[in-house]
Amino acid sequence: MHEGQGTGVGGGGPDLSVNLAGIRLANPVLVASGTFGYGREMARWFDLRLLGGIITKGTTLAARPGNPPPRIAETPAGLLNSIGLENPGVDAVIGEEIPFLRQFGVPVIVNIAGETVEEYATVAAKLEGVEGVSGLEVNVSCPNVRAGGMVFGTDPAATAAVVKAVRAATSLPLLVKLTPNVTDIVEVARAAQEAGADALTLVNTLKGMAIDVQLRRPLLGAVTGGLSGPAIKPVALRMVWEVAGAVNLPIVGCGGIMSGRDAVEFLLAGASAVAVGSATLVNPLAAPRVVREMAAWLAEEGFAGVSEVVGMARGPGALRPGDAPGGGGPA
Repeated sequence: MHEGQGTGVGGGGPDLSVNLAGIRLANPVLVASGTFGYGREMARWFDLRLLGGIITKGTTLAARPGNPPPRIAETPAGLLNSIGLENPGVDAVIGEEIPFLRQFGVPVIVNIAGETVEEYATVAAKLEGVEGVSGLEVNVSCPNVRAGGMVFGTDPAATAAVVKAVRAATSLPLLVKLTPNVTDIVEVARAAQEAGADALTLVNTLKGMAIDVQLRRPLLGAVTGGLSGPAIKPVALRMVWEVAGAVNLPIVGCGGIMSGRDAVEFLLAGASAVAVGSATLVNPLAAPRVVREMAAWLAEEGFAGVSEVVGMARGPGALRPGDAPGGGGPA
């Protein structure tokens, strides 16, 4: 099965376009890092031009083999993963993966990671000026590596050091992906903003684990992993709400978005765009379906475009209990 054009997106409906820190998206639905690889497998299932943008797999300076198996465990309302940033290294991504993605004409945001501040900056510098790369997502939030990742994201000063170094190494728009495994995400978000971030992605996975009762040992090869999916949506939504009220940066909401209605919740909380992650692993066609469902909701409720609803739940435009739904948008 291949899903192509003509799926109801566009064609005179609401304006879905979004300006994300200077990156022009045809619609606000991206695919989350680590759930879409570099797009090759998913291109067999649908036309990637249906997406607002593609956030690649986490990319490091040298190739990484990732963590030992098992790496995936299902939970009642989510998924534990412990991939460990397996990737071919930035030079291979530039030489092989970006040229493949470039043919679709969709903004590509490369998720970058490192074990040291210098490694982040070096990876960013290598991607500067590469045709087809629209921006970088700085991953200071991966919970599945021994060095780097979440180690930086749980400390505002360390987050700022990474962002500042990357900012100095590239002119590309910088998204910074934050971890929910902190006491106060606002403090980290403010540090990222002050260090030069152009946008934030909220949130990465929650650290968790599962145990195999028959074997009497941890189920994942790396013992712990990152929990994603519907189980974390209320946490992610709350963090988007908190950060949207504290910083002046556009936010990409991420965490348990399975439907267009889920995506709308993040927009209403203050996100300018969303990223679909675990849903893609359940159904490869999830992201374009979210686009269609979001567009249908906007049309049904009488909104002319996405920008009208961003942060609406925070202000006087919110409907009160008992108000009639539909036509609830600004006059």
